[in-house]
Amino acid sequence: MAPVAPSSQPWVEKYRPKQVKDVAHQDEVVRVLTNTLETSNCPHMLFYGPPGTGKTTTALAIAHQLYGPEMYKSRVLELNASDDRGINVVRTKIKDFAAVAVGSGSRQGGYPCPPYKIIILDEADSMTEDAQNALRRTMETYSKVTRFFFICNYISRIIEPLASRCAKFRFKPLSEEIMSNRILHICKAEGLTLDSEALSTLSSISQGDLRRAITYLQSAARLFGSTISTKDLISVSGVIPQDVVQSLFMACKSGDFDVADKEVSNIIAEGYPVSQMLSQLLEVIVNADKISDEQKARICKKLGESDKCLIDGADEYLQLMDVACHAMRALCNMPEELHFS
Repeated sequence: MAPVAPSSQPWVEKYRPKQVKDVAHQDEVVRVLTNTLETSNCPHMLFYGPPGTGKTTTALAIAHQLYGPEMYKSRVLELNASDDRGINVVRTKIKDFAAVAVGSGSRQGGYPCPPYKIIILDEADSMTEDAQNALRRTMETYSKVTRFFFICNYISRIIEPLASRCAKFRFKPLSEEIMSNRILHICKAEGLTLDSEALSTLSSISQGDLRRAITYLQSAARLFGSTISTKDLISVSGVIPQDVVQSLFMACKSGDFDVADKEVSNIIAEGYPVSQMLSQLLEVIVNADKISDEQKARICKKLGESDKCLIDGADEYLQLMDVACHAMRALCNMPEELHFS
């Protein structure tokens, strides 16, 4: 297969750390795994934490450091959420790969090449419970010749019998400083100009997800050129402009139903995703200084309920209107229940 042209290569891949020691802001994980790599004796591993914090990068770096480019394809099987990973795949593809024994592990090209293979299961928390249960026996049977690396956002969605067989590594959310340093490094390498306001906006809208931040940066660079503004980043990220969110908030504070209804109708007409609006409205409510804790609690409770309803397929206009009405009652100290004579 022909190599990807540099201009079309995703920056997420272009700037992905190639070695474990280069993974940012995960000092404890890096320290333990560096020691493990020195012995080349890896246990089954479970990497968990927020998205874009280096879990997949770390797993791939371990595999590349163990086998090198020549042996990688024959020794490592990668499966992510785009692959079918139901119980039939566990019983066939994964089991067949795990069952094949490998050589005694002589070093090749300066790489350790230990006598086992690695199966990387990205987004393992999306696997069905039946598939996870089927993996238990496979892990036990072929543990001498195969190691499993599970990667997930939510460790609670991994069944306990599977999690207990793995060494667990928690990946911390990336701080704004760490993200900013990495983004500025990429900007310098790509010849981009990003002012401090745009940098702060990029860190904010990506919510600690470095992968998302790099993707937004590349999209903005392709669409708007080498000088990137806050407005450019907001337009490529799908984030709702802050003045739209503030307008809805002020409409709720006004206590005027018609004003709130007009704002909600405008938001729906503009095609803004209501789930995104709820997320940004939550941030405004939580950070507001002149709202009591009781008012915040009442509004946040309704935001959570409406978000669940949207996931279940509820009408966007009705849910946002419901949120606006509850927020209006909370902010204007109206009674919770309205009584009609």
